[in-house]
Amino acid sequence: LSLIGWKEKNCFALNACFFAKRNFHVDVYEAREDIRVAKFIRGRSINLALSYRGRQALKVIGLEDKIVSKGVPMRARMIHSLSGKKYAIPYGTKSQYILSISREQLNKDLLTAVESYPNAKVHFGHRLLKCNPEEGMVTLLGSDKVPKDVTCDLIVGCDGAYSTVRAHLMKKPRFDYSQRYIPHGYMELTIPPKNGDYAMEPNYLHIWPRNAFMMIALPNMNKSFTCTLFMSFEEFEKLPTSVDVLDFFQKNFPDAIPLMGEQALVRDFFQLPAQPMISVKCSPFHFKSHCVLMGDAAHAIVPFFGQGMNAGFEDCLVFDELMDKFNNDLSVCLPEYSRFRIPDDHAISDLSMYNYIEMRAHVNSRWFIFHKGIEQCLHAMMPSTFIPLYTMVAFSRIRYHEAVLRWHWQKKVINKGLAVLGLLVAVGTAHLLVNHMSLRPLDYLRRLPESWASKDPEITPRSL
Repeated sequence: LSLIGWKEKNCFALNACFFAKRNFHVDVYEAREDIRVAKFIRGRSINLALSYRGRQALKVIGLEDKIVSKGVPMRARMIHSLSGKKYAIPYGTKSQYILSISREQLNKDLLTAVESYPNAKVHFGHRLLKCNPEEGMVTLLGSDKVPKDVTCDLIVGCDGAYSTVRAHLMKKPRFDYSQRYIPHGYMELTIPPKNGDYAMEPNYLHIWPRNAFMMIALPNMNKSFTCTLFMSFEEFEKLPTSVDVLDFFQKNFPDAIPLMGEQALVRDFFQLPAQPMISVKCSPFHFKSHCVLMGDAAHAIVPFFGQGMNAGFEDCLVFDELMDKFNNDLSVCLPEYSRFRIPDDHAISDLSMYNYIEMRAHVNSRWFIFHKGIEQCLHAMMPSTFIPLYTMVAFSRIRYHEAVLRWHWQKKVINKGLAVLGLLVAVGTAHLLVNHMSLRPLDYLRRLPESWASKDPEITPRSL
């Protein structure tokens, strides 16, 4: 078994644990050096939001408690209005929360977990040159700069949104692929600790929604916050100088400036350019019984639902469950994995696009807050019938595509109920107004000036 990894260390390392636990001999090939000894680490450091699906996958390989202990619970969204006022929107019940996890620390822990299996080996500094799924062969270039061929029973491509393994599968007939860059990019900033403690309330995902763009902040174990500014590239290009940046923040995020510090804000802003975000869909996720894609290689999604890692981890868990069901028969497991998983991964991709609009704009709406309140009340009264979308996605393993279908049905029911309620209120109000008039309508008509009736014969008690 060969796992090809690049960038997405968390997904391929978790997968390696699953296969090693089944007593497969596992070779993991990673293009980069070992991050546990590297002096400088390239790539994203956006915090990960670990929720139920990801935790269930970690639980199976015995890592849930260790990873959870290194995360900060976030029980609600904390909305920062332009005026400086703040209010919270809970994610679910008091016992439900998501965890802010360090991407770097998670990757390190998972790599260490892989190496704890005697039948698994990680090969760092090996770049994938060719992939021949028909032969079950990959060609790799190691530190000696000499290409070498490796043959295996199964190639598992967990090599991220720009997957080399997927690029080879795209040459096969009937392989569908699409990608979309959204017009917005992201930039990372930092809110440091204040007097040795968190500068803001720690157990929240902080959001500064500004309709066309937004900034978020996730807490870290070291009492800092990792902030991410999401905005169109056109808007980023309008901020070429430090004065422009400070003016922009003073106008849109005035309460964040003293938390970050002007000098640190400018330094972080110009440290790296805004990075792009891509959404990838493909089908199928496998080739015969020799090759399978998981994680971002199969379904890169934008980060706005916090489900990228969780969906990738659930890929590993679903495949493991299918291996149980079909007794490790790869010829059955791979096509069944594609059939079962594609609708769900495409659904969470679409939901993630929608949630960006919700986070940056809808949370500013009183109607949205009211609607959320109704959902929570109905969920409390009928917990198995009405389940809020976020609860289905983050706190259950209801299949993503089924969650979408239930969400649409629930919205229709609520909207129809509100329409009926509005009609009843209007009728009741009209009835009260009529009953409380000093004159009944007929009496009122009888007292109309005689000149009116003479000019308009239609105004009569009979016509009323």
